[in-house]
Amino acid sequence: MRYISTRGGIEPQPFSEIVMMGLATDGGLILPERVPLVTGDELKRWERLDYQDLAFEVMRIFATDIEASTLKDLINRAYSTFEHEDVTPVRELNGHYILELFHGPTYAFKDVALQFLGNLFSHLLQEKKGFMNILGATSGDTGSAAIYGVKGKPNINIFILHPHRRVSPIQALQMTTVPDKNVFNIAIEGTFDDCQALVKAIFNDIEFKERFRLGAVNSINWARVLAQVVYYIFAALRLRAQGIEGPVHFSVPTGNFGDIFAGYIARRLTGHSLIDRLILATNENNILTRFILEGRYERGQVIPTLSPSMDIQVASNFERYLYYLFDQDSRKVLEAMKEFSEKGSFSIDHHLMPRVRKDFSTASIDQSETVDTIRSFYKRFEYVLDPHTAVGVAAAKRLSKELPPGPVVCLATAHPAKFPEAVRKAIGREPERPPGLKGIEEKKSRFKVLPPDVDEVKRFIRDASQGG
Repeated sequence: MRYISTRGGIEPQPFSEIVMMGLATDGGLILPERVPLVTGDELKRWERLDYQDLAFEVMRIFATDIEASTLKDLINRAYSTFEHEDVTPVRELNGHYILELFHGPTYAFKDVALQFLGNLFSHLLQEKKGFMNILGATSGDTGSAAIYGVKGKPNINIFILHPHRRVSPIQALQMTTVPDKNVFNIAIEGTFDDCQALVKAIFNDIEFKERFRLGAVNSINWARVLAQVVYYIFAALRLRAQGIEGPVHFSVPTGNFGDIFAGYIARRLTGHSLIDRLILATNENNILTRFILEGRYERGQVIPTLSPSMDIQVASNFERYLYYLFDQDSRKVLEAMKEFSEKGSFSIDHHLMPRVRKDFSTASIDQSETVDTIRSFYKRFEYVLDPHTAVGVAAAKRLSKELPPGPVVCLATAHPAKFPEAVRKAIGREPERPPGLKGIEEKKSRFKVLPPDVDEVKRFIRDASQGG
């Protein structure tokens, strides 16, 4: 399997090369040349597999230049850090299905991809006898998951940008209390979109990127999307194995479009008979909901909410979907992204809207409905949702009558203890903390506050890399 850019400006590359590349050198995002369709007989065989074995079957389709034994080892080591034997178990609550993605070391869905990616980076660097400075931006959970994926590993530094005072206190502490010397936290005086723009600008400086050997850990890295494809297929096959009829719909709390795009790839890989509708659930930062309903992608002001990981206006993975929506025409992708960069918006042709609405249903959930959903779900099931998961549950409820027949699985993207204020507002008390979060406020925190200035961030990376 070889890989191309959404903007058509690179020669096809093998998996191990594009993992290290992160963002394509033409500014586009990496995608496989093709996504094969897995047959019914193969899917039937996959029903009997545990999570690690299914991950191997899915990933080996796309990582063809990694030795099978090596790939198996990377997968097994990645998911040995999870607290549940199913890695991403499906909870059934009186006909409601919750896909729990928070059993990793930082209690967020990002662990599923970043525990694997950290091991993959380490393997490839040892093989090439190389060094890497990982650079990423986070709206909350990516940062700590990435840090825990590579902390203490040789030949890797990691620099994570987060919006200063715009992530939950526990999210910030999970990043800034890691003592390993290869970990650097940068608090940007701005929004997550500012952080993301800084990372993209630095990666687009090819001379700086190559000189300091920058690698990407955000969901712009295809390997992260690939790892997340697995749990959609795993959940759908688990329900099928239990005799639950009909293709499965998934409700996905969405900010940066990486998680739901993994669901889109899972559906392309396995067909609509296994996975049907993807519900794109947003909070008040609903640029993607507006696109699906109106066909217009238009940047707005970021609104701080109780679900901060979704407080995003520019969804960096959206370009990947556009590539398929435009029938893999890189020229059209480039034109659309150029217009968005210059004007802050673009619109698609009306004839494409039926395809968009077939791929996605969508709803925007405000903060009051988020709190009400946490409260009502707790009263009915004694189960505490985090605010992001609550957005997905509320969207699924609102859209239930317009969905085709079939069960709806809601993605639980984080442990509720990471967002105690939202939970307290809903049920009158904070959720019980898991072991890894107890006493975190007592640990020493270290980070550097910087303005949203590319040169300032580059200077920090340069000084840290050179031991200054």
